[in-house]
Amino acid sequence: MRIEQDTLGEVQVPDDALYGAQTQRAVENYPISGLRAHPVFIRSFILLKRAAALGNRELGTLDAALSDAIARACDRLLGDAEGNRKHFPVDVFQAGAGTSFNMNCNEVIANLANVSLGGHLGEYKPVHPNDHVNMAQSTNDVFPTAIRIATLLLLRELTPQLDALAVAFDDRGSSFADVIKSGRTHLQDAVPLTLGQEFRAYAAATRRATRLLTASAGELRVLGIGGTAVGTGMNAPRGYRQVVVRNLNALTNLDLVATDDLREAMQSQLPVSAVSGALRNLALELTRITNDLRLLASGPQTGLAEITLPAVQPGSSIMPGKVNPSMLECMNQVLFHIIGSATTIDYAVQAGQLELNVMMPLMAFEILFSIEILKNYLPVFIEKCIRGIETDRAQCEAYYISSPSLATALNPIIGYARAAEIAKESAKSGTPIPQLLRERKILSEEEIARIFTPEFLAGQAD
Repeated sequence: MRIEQDTLGEVQVPDDALYGAQTQRAVENYPISGLRAHPVFIRSFILLKRAAALGNRELGTLDAALSDAIARACDRLLGDAEGNRKHFPVDVFQAGAGTSFNMNCNEVIANLANVSLGGHLGEYKPVHPNDHVNMAQSTNDVFPTAIRIATLLLLRELTPQLDALAVAFDDRGSSFADVIKSGRTHLQDAVPLTLGQEFRAYAAATRRATRLLTASAGELRVLGIGGTAVGTGMNAPRGYRQVVVRNLNALTNLDLVATDDLREAMQSQLPVSAVSGALRNLALELTRITNDLRLLASGPQTGLAEITLPAVQPGSSIMPGKVNPSMLECMNQVLFHIIGSATTIDYAVQAGQLELNVMMPLMAFEILFSIEILKNYLPVFIEKCIRGIETDRAQCEAYYISSPSLATALNPIIGYARAAEIAKESAKSGTPIPQLLRERKILSEEEIARIFTPEFLAGQAD
């Protein structure tokens, strides 16, 4: 162990640790979950520290040699993100606002910079964590900026997977375009549609929810960096925030902009709430679709059984041959977690007081974890579930052809009253409507053949 000193006194730090006293205090104070900052969040912090060091050099407030050493340290961390994760041990549940994690980053960068200049771990000479790495910054403007950057970077990985899900639904829709089935409203028989139309509607819903998520993410591009402690910019040189945002854009290509009101950016975390809400809405839509698929696949003998899912694993430890909708069940669990995280973020966002919201570490963890688990699961879900869905055409036809609701298609041909009479007789006797039309010679075979086609029964809305 080595002995370091902070404003509260001496602290023992592991001898080979790149972090320092304040990080060690946080490790000891918050041994809560064992969860650590998301790799993209760490990356966002390092990118921000690099952009700030270069900005301070450009504005003449930071010596060029120190700025270069900080930049090199940041590049080293960015170049071996996985190997360097051990140097960021602060729990995601920590002191308010994220000061512990900010200082963790400052200490690691300072130590790496000093070693590159011939110094030693824990001495903080000539590069100091607060004076140089954190120059013109406060946790209060750095942490929310990093949340925004990290969320944008991770959404950039999620969006293509959502697009792929919509494509997969559309592909299944094309395959099922001629499969007529009974519609269901109120979970009761309704007029027919095609299975393809159901799946194309799933694709449309996914795309709409994705568009709303993308639109809300635009709010994250407005940054309050340069506001320092309360949004007044104290200790930040003139032009600092514009230079840092310019540097961040060069590093991330995210089209970031400096906010017009630094006070508002410090007080309010509305952009995080907007994205969290859009994620919740996406999760609710996907939950609805997932539940539909579970219903359609229910059976195989005592459920709807209109579709069959790929078998991915045995479904029971006691019932031989049982196969469950495992991929759909896992998706539900992922989506439920996202919905719960959104509620957590709601509470955190409203907890801001006066010039600061101190609940930002919780927001950062919940929103990034939500994006991460959905991003990770979607490719497997698409490949092992959606793309392999097949249909039982005979089952679909048996349901729709025996449904009294099929008489609705006869309204414009034989009138509502006569169609209602046919529907009642079909429901009472169990005789399919086409058979009744033949037996009672109400329509010719040519007319019946024309009516009971996908184009006539379900094609009007296309």
